Amino acid sequence: MTEPVLSVRELRVWYGTEHGPARAVDGVTFDLRPGEVLGLVGESGCGKSTLGRGVLGLLPRGAHLDGEVIYQDRNLVEASAREIQRLRGPELGLIFQEPLTRLNPLLRISEHFEETLKAHEPDLPKGEAKHRSIEVLRAMGIPPTRYRAYPHEFSGGMRQRIMIALALVLRPAFVVADEPTTALDVLVEAQIIGILADLRRNFDTSLLFITHNLGIVAEACDRVAVMYAGRIVEQGPVNDVFARPQHPYTQELLRSTISLSTTGLHYIPGAPPDLINPPSGCRFHPRCPKAMQVCPQRFPERVPVGPQTVECWLHGPDELMPDGGREILVREEITVADEA
Repeated sequence: MTEPVLSVRELRVWYGTEHGPARAVDGVTFDLRPGEVLGLVGESGCGKSTLGRGVLGLLPRGAHLDGEVIYQDRNLVEASAREIQRLRGPELGLIFQEPLTRLNPLLRISEHFEETLKAHEPDLPKGEAKHRSIEVLRAMGIPPTRYRAYPHEFSGGMRQRIMIALALVLRPAFVVADEPTTALDVLVEAQIIGILADLRRNFDTSLLFITHNLGIVAEACDRVAVMYAGRIVEQGPVNDVFARPQHPYTQELLRSTISLSTTGLHYIPGAPPDLINPPSGCRFHPRCPKAMQVCPQRFPERVPVGPQTVECWLHGPDELMPDGGREILVREEITVADEA
């Protein structure tokens, strides 16, 4: 096994509010190795984008960060703002969602690339900067004749390719792709997935791929992390997690996907919890069809189940299970907890 490019340990991100701290990310741990793609999935509001931005130090003013983000034997959580800024771009990249809101409508595409390269490589000759920019755009399927066009002259899929090219022109070792296929049609979506696959093959770039689309995860990712209410509740190789999901939340997410064989719609009752005042014990227990007496009483341990790691009392550890803890909660209790 190669050494991880990035190691995240017990990362926490919270926002101060008048009602108390909102724990958007609450104790997340994972590793990413060279050329590996980790898919991060879960419902809206579970903390996926906050986790991606927290790793890169791109949190808004008022947010607080704790834990470890180890890159090149350095904990980025303790690094200065200047050091993080130096790494962001050449070492750590970000592909934004909704590229039209991220590209300056008053600047040509060429100016976007020149500004990016100048900020991090001020001694790079202008001719070399242009050559590198055109080469990375060509790799994304954008011809050199469009180099001096404005953002509004491109389609949505082309703008997303430009965002990917901007993230890659500095050749980072690790990239957070924050829902890069959102609002794209299936043909362009497939093209973007192909581009990301070429990226890791050709440059050994590691990707944290944030998405709601489980089909894309199955197609493009090596491993998947399932996030709920600020926690990663299940993590493991994509094929194993999709074939044998161990956490009830993962099972419910997979049951909710639509395929050619779907005959009826399935959904998870209720909604994700308030992160200012989350439920006691396991945060999924108010919505869980397999909730037991122990679930609202104690926070579940992170345990290995085959090639996966899972936070669920269905998988022990037995020595921490109180007497009677395996009794299934009745549906009425779950409904009351959900309404509360």
